[in-house]
Amino acid sequence: MSKLPMTSSHTDFRMAMTSIAVITIISSFLAPSLGLPLGQLFLLACRPRAILGLYNAAALGIFAQGLRNSFGQTVAVWYLLLQGSQFHLIYYASRLLSNMFAFGMTTIAMRYLLPDQTSRPGLRVGVKLPLCLLTIAGVIFRAELAILVAFTGVFLLANHGMRIFADIVVAGVVGLLTGLIATFGIDSMFWKEPVWPELNAFLFNVIEGQSSAWGTEPFSFYFVNALPRLLLNPLAYLIAIPVALRNPALRRPILPLLVPSICFVTLYSLQPHKEWRFIIYIVPVLTATAALGAGYLWNRRDRSVFARIASRLLILSTAVSFLLSNLVLLPASAANYPGAQALNALHKYHDQQSLSSDGASVYLGNLACQTGVTRFLQQPFEQGWRYDKTEDEDLKSTGEFWDQFDYVVVEASTDPEVKDADETQLLHALPSSHWKTAEVIDGFAGISILRPGTPAAGLAERRILSMVAGESLYNLYAEVRDSVRKLVLRGWWVELKMRPKIKVLKRIRED
Repeated sequence: MSKLPMTSSHTDFRMAMTSIAVITIISSFLAPSLGLPLGQLFLLACRPRAILGLYNAAALGIFAQGLRNSFGQTVAVWYLLLQGSQFHLIYYASRLLSNMFAFGMTTIAMRYLLPDQTSRPGLRVGVKLPLCLLTIAGVIFRAELAILVAFTGVFLLANHGMRIFADIVVAGVVGLLTGLIATFGIDSMFWKEPVWPELNAFLFNVIEGQSSAWGTEPFSFYFVNALPRLLLNPLAYLIAIPVALRNPALRRPILPLLVPSICFVTLYSLQPHKEWRFIIYIVPVLTATAALGAGYLWNRRDRSVFARIASRLLILSTAVSFLLSNLVLLPASAANYPGAQALNALHKYHDQQSLSSDGASVYLGNLACQTGVTRFLQQPFEQGWRYDKTEDEDLKSTGEFWDQFDYVVVEASTDPEVKDADETQLLHALPSSHWKTAEVIDGFAGISILRPGTPAAGLAERRILSMVAGESLYNLYAEVRDSVRKLVLRGWWVELKMRPKIKVLKRIRED
């Protein structure tokens, strides 16, 4: 593949890299900032999610820069376009999961395994730094990365011989000791006893097999379900990746990343419990492979009919993936956080109804805690706010437990006569108490297919987009939607379905 000269303009590359960073931050902010005015976005910059989102966005940018140095600007731009049009990785980039803490380190490690053609020989990193980073990430954050480290080391030995054996051993030892000192020292201090969290998690989930309690999937799940969803654009793996692997000049430099990644997923598929986040680390590698194929086709679009048609289809599918991610999947996922909406609505309701500045005592049910309730949304303890997330059924069967609360956040239903377990226990424990429904929060309940002639209600889209940037953003969305329906889809469309998910009960106390 021909490389663009280093003296050429880098405007397209910089714009694309900036775009992916902006998309990452906006998308990852959407979930935690539900219900907050846009003016409070600055305050979020001081929060851990903002730091993590910026860190992972920077890691993706560093990886893209490595691709540019190795394969040229065209490949780097295609990588950023494909990566920016995906959904799951971008949306979860700032989520406080151990996988996403490890993701930035693994992505930077992968960048230094690329054949950087612009570095002077004396400045090349070699294998020590990337293997050390992968080892540290595995020791501190995710034990399954040991599999990726092992396959990467074996592949490097097979290709470079025993002359790098010492480097691999040094990298492994340094990474192991660094990770152990950090995690064992800090976690033991907080837990006030000797503990290596990832070792305990490995023993519990893998050796004892306890992770299967969270559900199991067949061996093929990662390959036929998770990876296609993570890449999102079907032409990325149906056209672009096969083109890259068919060409020896493209295949050879990406194999040190691709082969260990595929082996990692294959071996990890033996674990019964599977989630897409367990293999998120290989998405940049697969996307880079697709970018190699896309760049190859783009550079030869004037030389063959297949390259011309395929490159145009890739542009179209990338644009469609981007629209799908931001106009359908993003609002749908944001609507999956009714717990956050309920807690914000509770605070607003209390401020409007209360005659004093005193706080209140709140019980938070299981569904609310699983769908967006975090400590970041809670009001200060010093202002009189108390939050309880008790799950002990024996304790919740007593009147003394429920008598302390001013508000109860429980699961809602489309049938007002249906009550969840918490509300049922409350009414049985305090039969003479009086409660009223202060707020009902809707949540995502699927997709509606609109036929030609069926008007789009857009209730969910209006609520979500208006929260992000006001009514003007929804109006823009509505104009785009109506134009696409009329000019492209012949009247067809999809929109979100919503149903009651959470309700806030207010205690009515007699004076």
